Amino acid sequence: MNNILRPVLVIFTGLTLLTGVAYPLVTTGVAHSLFPKQAQGSLVRQGNTVVGSSLIGQAFSEPSNFWGRPSATGPMANNAAASGGSNLGPLNPALTDAIKARVTALREADPSNTSAVPVDLVTASASGLDPHISPAAAYYQVNRVATARKLPAAQVQALVAKHVETPLLGILGEARVNVLALNRDLATLK
Repeated sequence: MNNILRPVLVIFTGLTLLTGVAYPLVTTGVAHSLFPKQAQGSLVRQGNTVVGSSLIGQAFSEPSNFWGRPSATGPMANNAAASGGSNLGPLNPALTDAIKARVTALREADPSNTSAVPVDLVTASASGLDPHISPAAAYYQVNRVATARKLPAAQVQALVAKHVETPLLGILGEARVNVLALNRDLATLK
């Protein structure tokens, strides 16, 4: 029995140290040296206070702010510890009801806007944490935000245009707008 047990324990201990200690330490060290901002969670600070992360959506509900994608995380919206979608299929009545309620809320927040509601304003992302919306979703909200802040719509629209991020290398991904960054800049407008 000792002939079998000793090599098994040595291999088990060696692999545990290699994959459970050494590999995570090396990976973390490389990440912190090559990508320090990302390794720290891409935190957004205002002075010494962390106000969010550029990689995790936040729930903005005031009419004077741009709203991000709905979050399906629970028990609270944009909960990184509970990342995941709702897993409701396209024919599920609960999904249909949720989308109808979101469309109604958007229409009530801006009754004069008769444009088609962009799909990303009424559907959650697969992670439930998406910090971005499409440019169409941002432009859809310009009049509501401008009215609530008593700003010219053209000024708010120009701010949205400034925040549109293009696809990587012009072809990878979609154009997008980071809602937290947009709302932070919006707060500085007079």
